[in-house]
Amino acid sequence: MSEKPLIDVAQEKILSLADETRFAPNGIVSRTLLRTANSRVVLFGFAEGQELTEHTSTQHAVIQILSGECEFSLAGKPHALKAGDLIYMPPHLPHAVRATKQFSMLLTFSKPEITSAKP
Repeated sequence: MSEKPLIDVAQEKILSLADETRFAPNGIVSRTLLRTANSRVVLFGFAEGQELTEHTSTQHAVIQILSGECEFSLAGKPHALKAGDLIYMPPHLPHAVRATKQFSMLLTFSKPEITSAKP
């Protein structure tokens, strides 16, 4: 996580997601666009056939499919997704993704609110 985000939180910035998306033959490229104390925005480019095996996150996640097509498994159930689709995943939901064609996505993480229990 030592990658310097493309956006400095102290200053406004406009980015072209299409221009910033990188693809690697037979690989996955991720670029952190923004990092704050409570959130992180990451741009991904997947080569066709690449995948992230099932895993979970402790954070809320919103994923926007920007280009191409993929299969997203949520709690073991596969979903065919394409450009323009949006996914919300609550914390701890098992999920996996596989590029059925070259695709790109924007992932936004946000930390759950901390609630204090009152006696």
